[in-house]
Amino acid sequence: MNNPSPASQRGGDSEASIKRGLWSSRMAFVLAATGSAVGLGNIWKFPYVTGENGGGAFVLVYLFCIAAVGLPIMMAEILIGRRGGASPIRSMGQITRRDGHHRAWGLAAVIGVLAAFLILSFYSMIGGWAVSYISTSATGQLTGLSADAIGEIFSGLLGNPWALLGWHTLFMALVVFVVIRGLRGGLERAVTILMPALFVLLLIVVGYAMTTGHFGEGVAFLFQPDFSGLTTAGVLVALGHAFFTLSLGMAVMMAYGSYLSKNVSIAKTSIVVSVMDTGVALLAGLAIFPIVFANGLEPGAGPGLIFQTLPLAFGQMPWGSLFGTLFFILLTFAAWTSAISLLEPVVEWLEEKKGMSRGKSTIGAGIACWLLGIVSILSLNVWSDVTPLGMFAMFEGKTIFDLLDFVTASVMLPLAGLLVALFAGWIMTREALQNELAMSARSFSLWYGIIRYVTPVAVAVVFIYNLL
Repeated sequence: MNNPSPASQRGGDSEASIKRGLWSSRMAFVLAATGSAVGLGNIWKFPYVTGENGGGAFVLVYLFCIAAVGLPIMMAEILIGRRGGASPIRSMGQITRRDGHHRAWGLAAVIGVLAAFLILSFYSMIGGWAVSYISTSATGQLTGLSADAIGEIFSGLLGNPWALLGWHTLFMALVVFVVIRGLRGGLERAVTILMPALFVLLLIVVGYAMTTGHFGEGVAFLFQPDFSGLTTAGVLVALGHAFFTLSLGMAVMMAYGSYLSKNVSIAKTSIVVSVMDTGVALLAGLAIFPIVFANGLEPGAGPGLIFQTLPLAFGQMPWGSLFGTLFFILLTFAAWTSAISLLEPVVEWLEEKKGMSRGKSTIGAGIACWLLGIVSILSLNVWSDVTPLGMFAMFEGKTIFDLLDFVTASVMLPLAGLLVALFAGWIMTREALQNELAMSARSFSLWYGIIRYVTPVAVAVVFIYNLL
């Protein structure tokens, strides 16, 4: 008897699996999954939340949370996608139907796909900011400006809906351009170019940071723990960021897992992706903090660190325009690879559920995200005083953009992640999990214990904390 092909070994319909194709290699999947995980959260958010929460102690807690929460859920999402061999929603449906589980568990994938769609709508707008700053830095507009002048450039961008619309449109077009070309011609080709380029750019900026005279200070800030500056809130921020930075709860890893060959180890691959994602975050800190310290700036400057604090530094330093441009190209690449992964689950669903071609489903989903993104753009300027749920204390002052961010990051993602952890840990059979993971008995028992007891509690704590 002939050995079954990798496609036919998966739990889904073999003909559908063959039509969908597989990643050409394990490395292609690693680059794609890392590209999804490495995004604005690594380059933009990780440095400033580290700065806000005391540095090294926060990093230590964050690394522990990656291992205890992020990695187990990533493995669960990938194995669900590979076992179903279809889009996230269909994969969950096939697994529940075939194994006799309640179909309501499919809600985890539905929430994830919807969250990915909503996030992409405003993520594209923020990606557009990064693209705009490439030209701003390259043309020397930041050179020699004061902090107030730098702030006015950023405020001017946010206050100009037409400029925001143009950059948002360009960024979304870049995303559609890749996704419409499919698995091999689009996703694989893009990540095999963008991810190595991202690492090279990041290392160049780190190399420049080493010449500032404050690199040692940046290293100490990142890696010397001072637990006196770490609060309970900081621990919960580390827990939440560890969960979100790996693109969990968005059905992305389910979608990418559905293209994964049976002979690839989910555990080893997930570990590599987690390490690479964390490495990028730490390198970003090593690139940013020496520059911040060299210019006497505040490491805990908040969200403005990238678009206001760092441009001020680039504007004052030798070769600032060059390295500022390289940095914002790096930021754009990180946002681009993540945005590609956010569109993929929606496109897969349209292809399977609606029977649409790859081209039509990608263009349709892209236009829908683009239109919704206009709402976020207007909420920064023309509709800045519109607070739909302002009558409730917890939503007071929140614009439409703020609400989209809150609902996705604080409600939908942890809820989807919690459902995935419970489904894998308590609903799927131990045999099915062992067949997919193919780990040693000892390693599997460790993962199984964590996904059943540790991970759900940790995610539930983050979920409840976000709602308080």
